[in-house]
Amino acid sequence: MLRNAIPLVLGGFLPLSPAIAAAQSPSIRAGVVHTFQQSAEPRQVAFTPGGEILATTTVNGEIRLWDMASRGLLRTIDHPGGVTSVAFHPDGATLASGGYDGKVRIWRTGDGGAVRALAGHAGAVWSVAYSPGGDRIASSGEDRTVRLWSAGDGVLLRSMAGHELNVWQVVFSPDGARLASSSFDKTIRLWRVETGAPIRTLVGHRQAIVGLAWSRDGRFIASGSDDSSIRLWRARDGALVSILTGGTDHVYTVDFSPDGAWLATGGREKGALGTLWKQLTGNRFRRSNDPTVRLWRVRDGELMQELSAHRDDVRSVTFSPDGRWLATSSADRTVKLWALRVAGAKQQ
Repeated sequence: MLRNAIPLVLGGFLPLSPAIAAAQSPSIRAGVVHTFQQSAEPRQVAFTPGGEILATTTVNGEIRLWDMASRGLLRTIDHPGGVTSVAFHPDGATLASGGYDGKVRIWRTGDGGAVRALAGHAGAVWSVAYSPGGDRIASSGEDRTVRLWSAGDGVLLRSMAGHELNVWQVVFSPDGARLASSSFDKTIRLWRVETGAPIRTLVGHRQAIVGLAWSRDGRFIASGSDDSSIRLWRARDGALVSILTGGTDHVYTVDFSPDGAWLATGGREKGALGTLWKQLTGNRFRRSNDPTVRLWRVRDGELMQELSAHRDDVRSVTFSPDGRWLATSSADRTVKLWALRVAGAKQQ
């Protein structure tokens, strides 16, 4: 049994992606190729569906759009009151942002112009997501609800209640038929998009669930928690597949690679010295080279690499649509762009 994972289903872990099925022991490596400096602590980062633009967000309300070819800044959009999340429409022409002002705002990618604001949440909006078809927007927030909006006119279609605490993240299934939401109440809930009806509740984490991702083949859901673990679930029936552990105290963010072969995670590292320093001074103790981003092989839960370029908590990790890049944001006021390289070992 591998030291980082606990298998929980007959037949081992998750199947290997067809794209690399020929390799018995594929590996992945990442190296920093660029750093995007931010004016304040960044939150979520997102690529356009074509991968040409990277959006970064900050707690002081800036959405910055960066050209991936030149790494230059295209434009800055101001979301009043601070930005928590961002998502691009499938055609890349617009983006949605959620903020501390309790609104979901829609912007034009081309010129940064405001399209409309969706009001309804009572408290901060923690997460936004476009449906795969682009006709709906899901949001979740401090008011313990998941809301579904018409992307075309901003009309609220339905509000889904059931979580007992803040709903930190919401994601669509790749076919757009279901939603998954993660909460501080230690649960993940699955919902039917057409009716808003609950499907099932996934339980097992011992602390708040912050990170959430759905694999692009629709088969698996990954969750990251303050209980130091990452859990992999089978989306079809909610069965727990495996538990990944190692190093991170709080797992804030998770993302599957486009082919489903890899999982990136980030958060806050374990460290008694840092905890004591914060208790004594009220300030966070920073240590250079703390490995706060990790790359895992989904098939067997093997830890592939610890990435140590950030100097503080990692808030967001996301793969580019073509799988060539990984973008990570940190409380150190930087967003790092990592180049990814996949290699297959010899047949055994």
